[in-house]
Order: sequence, then C-alpha cells, then structure tokens
Amino acid sequence: MAANRDRFSTATKIRILGEQTAARVYRSQTRRQARRSRLTGRAAFLVLVVCSLIVALAYPMRQYVSQRGDIAEQEQLTREAAQRVEELRDEKARLQDDAYVQRLAREHLHYVMPGETGYIMADPRAAEERRTDQGAADRPWYSNLLDGVDNADRTDR
Repeated sequence: MAANRDRFSTATKIRILGEQTAARVYRSQTRRQARRSRLTGRAAFLVLVVCSLIVALAYPMRQYVSQRGDIAEQEQLTREAAQRVEELRDEKARLQDDAYVQRLAREHLHYVMPGETGYIMADPRAAEERRTDQGAADRPWYSNLLDGVDNADRTDR
C-alpha cells in the first residue's frame, strides 16, 4: 500500500480529495433540499389550514363583536329609560302635593289666589325687539311670500 500511495503525485491526491469533498457536499445539499421540500409542503399546508380558519372565523367574529356593541348600546338605553322612569315617578309624586301644583300655576300660568293682586313687570328691551321684528307685518302677505322665494334663491348668504 505504501508503494501505491507513493505512486500518485500530490496533484492527483489533491484532485481525488477535491472530488470526494465535492461529492460529500453535493450529497449534503441534496439531503438538505429534500428536507426543505418536505418542510415547504408542510408549511404550505399549515398556511392553508390557518388561512381557512381565519376565513371561516372572520364573519362570525365580526358578528359577535357587532352584537356585543349592540347589546352594550341597548343596556345603556335601558339604564337611561330606567332613570327617566324614576324621574317621572318623582314628578308624579310631587304633583300629588297641592302646594307644588299651586306653585307651578303661579310661576308658569301667572295665577293668583282670590284676594291677591297680580303684577307683571314688562321688560322695555323686549318690547323694542318685538317692534323691530314687525317690519314684515305692515306689508301684504304675498309680498312676504315673494321676498321669501327671492331670499331662498340667493347665494350670498
């Protein structure tokens, strides 16, 4: 064997060693590519399954979230209605009291009890405002109507 080794030159030995190394690298890459192709198929299937689940669950989840919002809104409306019912019950209880009804009649309807004298204070500024608003009152109704039509067509408002 020693004679066999000595027979080959260093260049031949390097060439054989290079071929062996290249063969090992080629086999390693082939195995790696084979593994990659299996992994890629599995990954593609996994992605397909995940996408299918997302598509299948997207509409029900959207409906769920929408319905939860509707439920929250209806609960808020229920609370507001219950609060309004309580306010109306309180008002009804107050209206059962004659003194409260008399006070409301005096304040809002300007009623007075028999034997009392009622006074109403007029605000002079309010009277002047009413007088300035009566500019259209001394004209015929059809003039006011035509002015309204003309003003509706204006673009410089």
